[in-house]
Formats: sequence, structure tokens, C-alpha cells
Amino acid sequence: MGLISPDVRDFLHNQKLGYVATVSVDNLPNLSPKGTIFGLDDHTLVFADIRSPDTMKNIKHNPSVEINVIDPLLRKGYLFRGEAKILKEGKQYDDILNHYRLSGVKNPIKGIVLVDITSMEDVISPLYDLGLTENEIKSRWQKHFQQL
Repeated sequence: MGLISPDVRDFLHNQKLGYVATVSVDNLPNLSPKGTIFGLDDHTLVFADIRSPDTMKNIKHNPSVEINVIDPLLRKGYLFRGEAKILKEGKQYDDILNHYRLSGVKNPIKGIVLVDITSMEDVISPLYDLGLTENEIKSRWQKHFQQL
């Protein structure tokens, strides 16, 4: 059984920003925002290379990645670890590219990254440790963002 349940895939579909961490050839961390992360199946995440030259170079050197996707209002989400593979052509590439186009992604896509997920952890804000509810935390952050 895979790690990425239908509920997790729905969560990923509803979130519009995640972060992919890679390591450079010089062993320096690289964190890159991605707005195209989705769950392909119960063990694979996908994101598009729209403007990711460092991420792509790092994956070619070391395919180990971490992906973090958090709901900014609920302060809950997931940390995924896995091995990345870059696609530039083929039926799977075409199918995923079509998915992005049908979802409204208009940017040129240079490649597609498949991440075989090896582990997944919940990420939960310490605010919950204080006894706050989801509704209280969501309300707090909605007010914050409305003031900006």
C-alpha cells in the first residue's frame, strides 16, 4: 500500500504552493517553491520544471529530495521524502503535460519530475500543542492575511 492516500492527493490538489529541497554538487541546500505539485498515484508526486534550473541540475547530481506542502491557514501539511526522476518525453510525459494544460497551466514546461515517495510525515504547527482548534488557527491566519 502506498503512502499517498486519496485524502492526501485532495490536500495537494487544494494547495497551490509547496517547496522542493535538493542538494547541490557543492553540498549546499537548495529550496525551490513549486506551484505544480500533485499526487500522480499512491507513491508518486509530480512537479513541472517551469523555471527550475538549479533544482534540475541538483536532481541530476543527487535524486534525493524532500517536498513540503503546508496549508497556510490551518498550519498543517506533509513532508515527503523520495527519489526524483526527470522526464523530457514519452507517453507518461505527454499525459502529465496534458493534465497541466487541462488544469490551466500555460507556462512553457521544460520537463516533468516524478518523485517516488519513500516516506511521508505529518507537519503540524505547535499552535495545536497549546490547545487551539483548526477553526481558531484558521481564523487567526485569515485575519492576518486580510490585514496585509
